[in-house]
Amino acid sequence: QVQLSESGGGAVQAGGSLRLSCVASGVTFDSYAMGWFRQAPGKDREFVAAISWSGNRTTYADCAKGRFTISRDNAKTTVYLQMNSLKEADTAAYHCALGSLRLVVAATPPYWGRGTQVTVSS
Repeated sequence: QVQLSESGGGAVQAGGSLRLSCVASGVTFDSYAMGWFRQAPGKDREFVAAISWSGNRTTYADCAKGRFTISRDNAKTTVYLQMNSLKEADTAAYHCALGSLRLVVAATPPYWGRGTQVTVSS
């Protein structure tokens, strides 16, 4: 079955950086788009970024533009989220997701990871 496993979260001070990784298994990875979402306590899950199967197309939420970069390595079946200039407002559980680009951007991909926690302090 499809499995997505995130890593790379942690505690960081405002202004710092983290790189999240998500390894996929049980799927033809380079046939699907990937995305990153986040959910803070008491808030709805929100879209962060998406990348097409080839890596040629990327889409970012306003909260991520200019600070976050999504990338993928199809040989390693891994998608990354490089997060720079982190803010307290970025504190959330970050989840990767897999599906068609349309479904990922619509926040309805069929497969989700369990998430990795990012905590940003001032």
